[in-house]
Amino acid sequence: MNRIDRVSAILIQLQSRRVVKASDIAERFNISLRTVYRDVKTLEEAGIPIIGEAGVGYSIMDGYRLPPVMFTREEATAFLTAEKFVEKLTDTSTTEHHKSAMYKIRAILKTSEKNLLEEIDGKIEVLKTQSQLRVDHKDHIQTLLNSIAQKKVLTIDYFANHSQEHTKRDIEPIGIFYKDSYWHLIAFCRMRNDYRDFRIDRINHVLVTDTLFNNKHPTLKAYIAQTAMEQELDMVIIRVDKSIYAHLEYQKYYSGFVSEKKVGDQFEMTFLSMSLEGFARWFMMYGDKADIVSPESLKERVITLAAKITQKNLQLSDSY
Repeated sequence: MNRIDRVSAILIQLQSRRVVKASDIAERFNISLRTVYRDVKTLEEAGIPIIGEAGVGYSIMDGYRLPPVMFTREEATAFLTAEKFVEKLTDTSTTEHHKSAMYKIRAILKTSEKNLLEEIDGKIEVLKTQSQLRVDHKDHIQTLLNSIAQKKVLTIDYFANHSQEHTKRDIEPIGIFYKDSYWHLIAFCRMRNDYRDFRIDRINHVLVTDTLFNNKHPTLKAYIAQTAMEQELDMVIIRVDKSIYAHLEYQKYYSGFVSEKKVGDQFEMTFLSMSLEGFARWFMMYGDKADIVSPESLKERVITLAAKITQKNLQLSDSY
């Protein structure tokens, strides 16, 4: 990217947020902080009223208005691609808001870009696989996001799967994330006095209260990183024959798949498993075409299960 394009992109980045750190600009464009300072100075010399505060970042003075932003062809098609994902992976309100935003984006595009989007609209699709569930998120996502932004306490009716009970909770929402077909809400639960992961499809009703919370909670990214460290995960390494490999393509991700490599006529696959018991039972589905490299405890568990199955079936045969 040449300097003129970079300076223009920095101006757009400054418009996108209330405060932008110099380090964020440097990371985005892979430039030094000294170069960031020089580019910002160029914008100031061009008459852009930029406010810079040491240790905080840059912002554009309130009330200053810039000409409408124009999008490139690549940016326009990226918006269209994102729209396909939003339609399939979020809820009704989020989809409708995104469609409304897309109308506004299309309105300011040049005729050539509008024609491009119309041409390729029917040539991009996001399909759900058999392993990806159809989940009803009950149109809660926008309500949750608004409450997170406003720091409002929520009262939710939640169905706890482990106890099969409906409970009423007052929570302080922190953030949401998507994983394995489901949207999750991370929040501080006042009833449990601790942080909890709530599956959004199990939230039957949401009431936004007028109560604001001032507690300082960890960021969503920090919380996820911390809980991942706290989980006791076992590294599992197996080798599977080429004849069975294709059948594991979709299943492997549900068992903590990390990586794989070719070793002779087999594929060596590495997993981080939350349950060796569960992994042992999954392994037995294709165990005649695979070998366990490690850990030894997994081998022992598979042997034990195989022996029990054999014994049980021998007893059934004798009873007949």
